[in-house]
Amino acid sequence: MGKKKQKGPKKTCCRSKPRCKRCPIRMLAEGRLDPDQARELFAKSRNRKQAKKAHLDLSGL
Repeated sequence: MGKKKQKGPKKTCCRSKPRCKRCPIRMLAEGRLDPDQARELFAKSRNRKQAKKAHLDLSGL
């Protein structure tokens, strides 16, 4: 048995508080999310809305 591959971010934000470990908003705030992957994930309006609510600046994406 080998090591398990670390899972990437979820495709949509689950809106739970506190944020889960795989939340794209949390990963972006902590700097663990690749910018290309962030663009793809935050193209969805639901994710953009949640990021705005969390006071994250998405203008650079």
